[in-house]
Amino acid sequence: MAKQPARPLEELSLWDDARAMLEKAAAEGLETVWDRLEKQKSHCVLCEQGLSCQKCVMGPCRIVADGAKKKNGVCGADADLTVARNFGRFIAAGAASHSDHGRDLLEVLAEVGAGHAPDYKVRDAAKLERICRELGLDPADLDPQGMAKLLADALYSDYGFRRPALSFIKRAPKARRELWDRLELTPRGIDREPVEMLHRTHMGVDCDPASICMHSMRTALADGWGGSMIGTEVSDILFGTPKPATSSVNLGVLRKDQVNILVHGHSPIVSEMILAAARSPEMLAKARALGAAGINVAGLCCTGNELLMRQGVPMAGNHLMTELALVTGAVEMVVADYQCIMPSLTAIASCYHTRFVSTSDKAKFPGGQHVRFTPQNSREKAMEVVGQAVEAFARRDPARVQIPGEQVSLMTGFSNEAILELLGGSLDPLLEAVRSGAVRGLVGIVGCNNPKLKHDYVLVNVAKELIKRNVLVVVTGCATVAMGKAGLMVPEAASQAGEGLAGVCRALGIPPVLHVGSCVDNSRILQLAARLADALGVDIDKLPVVASAPEWYSEKAAAIGLYAVASGIPTHLGLPPNILGSPMVTELATSGLNALVGASFLVEPDPIKAAKALDAIIAARRTGLGLSA
Repeated sequence: MAKQPARPLEELSLWDDARAMLEKAAAEGLETVWDRLEKQKSHCVLCEQGLSCQKCVMGPCRIVADGAKKKNGVCGADADLTVARNFGRFIAAGAASHSDHGRDLLEVLAEVGAGHAPDYKVRDAAKLERICRELGLDPADLDPQGMAKLLADALYSDYGFRRPALSFIKRAPKARRELWDRLELTPRGIDREPVEMLHRTHMGVDCDPASICMHSMRTALADGWGGSMIGTEVSDILFGTPKPATSSVNLGVLRKDQVNILVHGHSPIVSEMILAAARSPEMLAKARALGAAGINVAGLCCTGNELLMRQGVPMAGNHLMTELALVTGAVEMVVADYQCIMPSLTAIASCYHTRFVSTSDKAKFPGGQHVRFTPQNSREKAMEVVGQAVEAFARRDPARVQIPGEQVSLMTGFSNEAILELLGGSLDPLLEAVRSGAVRGLVGIVGCNNPKLKHDYVLVNVAKELIKRNVLVVVTGCATVAMGKAGLMVPEAASQAGEGLAGVCRALGIPPVLHVGSCVDNSRILQLAARLADALGVDIDKLPVVASAPEWYSEKAAAIGLYAVASGIPTHLGLPPNILGSPMVTELATSGLNALVGASFLVEPDPIKAAKALDAIIAARRTGLGLSA
């Protein structure tokens, strides 16, 4: 039987629903992420510092920077080079992950354009036409299918190796683009930069740690202004551009009397079809025949964010809630695509009646069932999978069902288009609020949880401290669930904001924390920052705009943070990346990048101190613009 984690439950999570499920998991002998963290302690110090290397079989090597015997690896690499190599590959993996997500969406768009995806269609033809024109394509006399083919063909070339710059780079301010050109940071291909990073970090290629760090920025930019931006824009075209709507969050969204299906991962390609199947008369009739009142689809992580933004589907939880959602005993099925899906979920599902279904050939899970979804068969497979979930309802053990807590309301759907519409079609009202100090600045607080930190505590308290200081928060990914559960994503939360921000929120009927999407949708924040910079006639690094990843853990999050910094947005991290073994790389990340790109990282696990540091940056940038601090 699993033991209670070494730390008290109150130190593990901010939420009652999470603690209740941790108690239930312990009582039922189930191991969770917190248990496994305790078993892994103490972590290897050299690995945490980025000083271990397994990139060739002359090693593995462990570098002891101040040691007499191990100052260099077998190849001669010192601490700086070893850390830079490791970090470069970390960034390459993160950038490749989000960019591959974008490629999957682009492939669906291309199939729509070719007439080979009968279950998908263009839902925002106006945006499709607008982007075609933005990229210099001529959509005249083309129907949506023809425009889909035109745009897909153009964006496919961004993934290649023959362009001087990516299509959406022109969205960045002119001064920023010129800076990237001078520093040779302009990304030339979404696939080219991660591949070149793998080449550079092979033994005997790039041995200059500073050079590798610079290419890390170029690789990250290929994600933010390339793969992720394509993912966001194509998702809007295919599934609709989000508009403000209301929904709900936490484990209380699960239903005792309904078939509960959780969609998990990052891509909306499958989850949109699962939702459509769950809402079909055929499946609803099947559910009722087995005694269920209906079919309840709820989200986990970023696939949940995608459906929340566009369809108002409730969120059951974020990264550290995924195992605990199954512990409720009320989940018939988890349908997963890829990214941030713990391998442990199949083991936990097997302890209940829960079915675990994977859908992408690049993400298979031993112990689960694999159902291959393609643009040609998605509707058919969705009906098949939902049918299995309905059948699982009959095998549910009511005695093991425990759904803790009540659902909490939230407001969602704040795409850039929706924000502009709220502002009357122009950024001028927001700019005026910034000039007057009613909104002193903006912060993007982004995804992830990490069991090393109290679940959602740092996320929530960074946000609370900043809205008190009249800083508008935009949020993506797993941070969304934290803010929603904390009650910060409803208009009534204006009462927790400073007087100026509260007035703006009440005038517009919005919360002080705006949900802008999933992790790939951090590209919306880049685009919004670029528009604000252009409107003010400055570069992004002059704006009172900052970013924060308070509880990050993944390679993708590191890539997001680095493309934010390379774009001129100072970024807070709750935990450091594995670079502390190199004073040179650490200094470059935390201060040296200011001289190059006008922004850097700050690392602080304490949310109050982090908020104060971010607020000080906002104040300094306001002063630089000639505004009151």
